Amino acid sequence: AYNWSCNYCCYSLDSLCFRMREWLVYIVECSDKTLYTGITNNLTKRLESHNLGIGAKYTKSRNPVSLVYKETLDGRGQALKREIAIKKLSREEKKKLIDRANFSTS
Repeated sequence: AYNWSCNYCCYSLDSLCFRMREWLVYIVECSDKTLYTGITNNLTKRLESHNLGIGAKYTKSRNPVSLVYKETLDGRGQALKREIAIKKLSREEKKKLIDRANFSTS
């Protein structure tokens, strides 16, 4: 197998360049019913870290969290832009976004 590295952001030839990975923006519902929005390139690991209390200051005291929305984007930059846009939405607008994606919140 051919190992590829971009020599810009990669630490070894065995790692997949973070610029080439699939990035997601996600929304989790916290135990207090608040919504938290973030980005990641490893959703499983990120959700696990939130639930262990090491994911983000906001979710640390509000776990467990449940995934209620995810959206795949082309690269970290696009994910950051989308995260900012979602964070500007009201709670009701976020719930409509979640409902359109067939996720549910309480």
